[in-house]
Amino acid sequence: MEVKKMLGLLFGIFFLDGLFLLSAASNVHHYSFILKETNFTRLCFEKPMLTVNEQFPGPTIHVRKGDTAFVNVHNDGKYGVTIHWHGVKQPNNPWSDGPENITQCPIQPGKNFTYEVIFSDEEGTLWWHAHSDWSRATVHGHIIILPEIGKTYPFPEPYAEQTLFLASWFNTDVKELIDDATLIGADPDPSDGFTINGWPGALYNCSNETISTFEVEYGKTYLFRLVSGVMNEEMFFGISGHNFTVVTQDAAYLKPIVTSYIMIAPGQTMDILLTADQSPSSYYIAASPFFDSGAPFDNTTTTAILQYTNATAPSSIPFPSLPSTTDKESVDNFTSKLKALASEEHPISVPQNFTKRIIITVSVNQLPCDLVNGTCGGPQGNRLAASLNNISFSTPTTDILQQYYSMLNDTSFDSDFPSQPAVLFNFTGDDADYYLLPEVGTKAKLIDYGESVEIVYQGTNIGNAENHPMHLHGYSFYVVGSAYGNWNETTSPDTYNLIDPPEVNTVGVPKNGWTAIRFVANNPGVWFMHCHLERHASWGMNTVLIVKNGPSNDTKIRPPPLNLPTCA
Repeated sequence: MEVKKMLGLLFGIFFLDGLFLLSAASNVHHYSFILKETNFTRLCFEKPMLTVNEQFPGPTIHVRKGDTAFVNVHNDGKYGVTIHWHGVKQPNNPWSDGPENITQCPIQPGKNFTYEVIFSDEEGTLWWHAHSDWSRATVHGHIIILPEIGKTYPFPEPYAEQTLFLASWFNTDVKELIDDATLIGADPDPSDGFTINGWPGALYNCSNETISTFEVEYGKTYLFRLVSGVMNEEMFFGISGHNFTVVTQDAAYLKPIVTSYIMIAPGQTMDILLTADQSPSSYYIAASPFFDSGAPFDNTTTTAILQYTNATAPSSIPFPSLPSTTDKESVDNFTSKLKALASEEHPISVPQNFTKRIIITVSVNQLPCDLVNGTCGGPQGNRLAASLNNISFSTPTTDILQQYYSMLNDTSFDSDFPSQPAVLFNFTGDDADYYLLPEVGTKAKLIDYGESVEIVYQGTNIGNAENHPMHLHGYSFYVVGSAYGNWNETTSPDTYNLIDPPEVNTVGVPKNGWTAIRFVANNPGVWFMHCHLERHASWGMNTVLIVKNGPSNDTKIRPPPLNLPTCA
């Protein structure tokens, strides 16, 4: 798996392997993605599953900062699918952002659509994934964004680079799994395991036939590009016997963090530098869940091997010491160290003030059972739900972007998502279940172009409190504050970091706590905002931010592409 100087060779040559075509003289790249059912066997279960180019994980996209990639997606699968380019801001181009029935209708079987993926200031590692139902479990891959030609990393150039993808494995068909659970309002079964680059590793039954192995040479430093595409669990990650240095998160540079472990949430990416400075041997790489909640979850551990070249394998491979499943202190110890690099070469621009503040409660709820016969699968026979500001999002059948762009009078969404909860109460208190039943609706929030926006995500003790990784499409944002308990308008802003907060696209809202973010609304479009725990997104923990057009042509939404998929 070693890739010696691969990235230095990719640019400056004309490269063609059936997947992509690129030229050093151009900053435009072309890819072909074929969606189709492919048979895979893991944990002694063989099943057909939706893949891109018959790969799990799928192919890696390679670009440089500021490039554009055209990706033609041809759907040879059994149902409609869309692709999202997670963390790519897509300036003025929400048409290629991808969330189903938010910015486009799905690509139907036998059809194709070419996404224009526009990179701007991102630099580092992002990822792409399906954004229809739970198909991202098997349809996903890396995006590697190198510095512009003539620019370098803000750290010594590594000897080589490796990609590492954390994912969930289900023995059953994931679409059937979520469809069946949704039908009766039940909690879908947890995954049967986790994988590193498609393989579960040594600790599962019937899985020791293959394990991901990363070869390293003693004394060399490697850049590992880590993505968490896990469906419903945040993950601890470590490498036995080795510390490493975290240098980016969500394609933005950080002040270097030397650590023996990280905690990474679904949707997040991190780049880590590892120096192979231990006795040449084999060492386990491992990832296990952080899950501080009473909900069911996958409590297993995936492994890979860090293998020194020309080293004899030991009789017993050492295992990393990872924090326990509920170790909030270790989570806080790591996340509190995340700070933007904020250097002269890589400056940041944190809004010091705001012109619009939005306070959003984040809750797991229940709805009355609507089955004609029988009871639902949630607590007390109810239907499980989730909400933002006590509104459980109902996905429309016609995409919101086309309706908004066409200025239709009769739309399937309302533009009155509230700027604060309708009822103020002790959000993290024991009496929060009084607000268990949410409103159901398709509501968006309109924001003027150029506004300096502050969003406060307030976790609640409604239903089953837990951490929530919140993701905003079309933007990166600065995480200016976070704490346990209820956010306080008077005292909480005094704790904000407005000097070097991390710039991310996905942030964890702590269980029974709050997180505050800031950004400038300078990207017009229709942008989805949702929890990246797939269970919660399926239950309605979503909304839409619509940033209005600005005053000039280059601050307006681009016209739609000619081949945009039509709604069935």
